[in-house]
Amino acid sequence: MEDIDAIAALQDPVRRRLYEYVAAQGREVGRNEAAEAAGVARTLAAHHLDRLAEAGLLESGSRRLTGRSGPGAGRPAKVYTRARAERAVSLPARDYRTAAELLAEAAEQAGLDAELCAAARRRGETLRGSAAPCGGLEEAMEVLAVRGYEPHLEDVEEATGAAARVVRMRNCPFHAVAERFPPLVCGMNLALLKGLLGADGPVRARMDARPGECCVVIEASKNNHD
Repeated sequence: MEDIDAIAALQDPVRRRLYEYVAAQGREVGRNEAAEAAGVARTLAAHHLDRLAEAGLLESGSRRLTGRSGPGAGRPAKVYTRARAERAVSLPARDYRTAAELLAEAAEQAGLDAELCAAARRRGETLRGSAAPCGGLEEAMEVLAVRGYEPHLEDVEEATGAAARVVRMRNCPFHAVAERFPPLVCGMNLALLKGLLGADGPVRARMDARPGECCVVIEASKNNHD
């Protein structure tokens, strides 16, 4: 019932806009910023943000948004981030997570990493269908967003010192199983994305694990720039 109540909290359109904005930032968000983004008054935003925190969809804390400390720095402001806990509802009850974990455990023990990656790549190609490989990072972001990866562009500096952009993903759709079987599931995820985006196109997927995000990063293929 807790998951149902939490998800029901998003039925209010203002609350949903606030949640989606905070979740998309990948960092702490203050009440003023959230209110401006949602187009509502600060007091209304504060009410809904606290309701989302009570429902377990957001986590709240406090810090000084001015970046200063000491006398004259002002009082700490309340800030919000997306909660780490997952919420899911299935009626009637289903337990696909346990099945996935059991299958992953069996595959790992049997040393079926290569077979799993091959199957994942084929699935990615099937999902892409007759479409050509992604033509650039922007197009890749559209494809990834549909699959729930929550992609965002990030500026990076290449080894040569040149500036470049990559696509990072704030969400891993396989997070719960990946936590228990990281090499197996992350390898599967990489293979799936290679098939989905197209391995011979202008973008490529590679492993680059970073805490709190998907283990894969998308970048322009060699000699291609988005």
